[in-house]
Formats: sequence, structure tokens, C-alpha cells
Amino acid sequence: MKDSILNNWNIIRFLRLGIGLAIIVQAIVAADLLFGLAGLLFTGMAVFNASCCGAGACASRPTLNKTGSKDVSYEEVV
Repeated sequence: MKDSILNNWNIIRFLRLGIGLAIIVQAIVAADLLFGLAGLLFTGMAVFNASCCGAGACASRPTLNKTGSKDVSYEEVV
């Protein structure tokens, strides 16, 4: 857990952290609890390096064409 928090910081992770902290500050100024929860969500996503596709569920596996590429012929439909 400590390794995932301290390592592999990239620009998107810093961006999420900045957005989350800005939302939390704005929520404190506006005294808005729901806005503060959204800020905690963004900040938590940055700290724990989680996202909607955190488990890699959104990534599709590349298909390998073992027979080589085939020429595709198209015909015009009028």
C-alpha cells in the first residue's frame, strides 16, 4: 500500500490531486458537504492511484494476427 502511494506519480495523478484539493478548499469556503465529498473522491483517486479503470477493466487486449494482414476489398453500394 505504501509503495502504491509513494511511487509512479505522473501528470494525471498530480492533476487529480490539484483538482481534488481545489474542490475541498472551495467546499470549505462555501460550506458545502456534497462538494467536499467530490473533492475527497478526486483526492483519494490521486493518492491511491485509482480510477474508473483502476483494475485495468477498461483496457482491451490487443489482437495478434498470426496469418498476416489481409487486403480488404470494398464495393460501392448505390
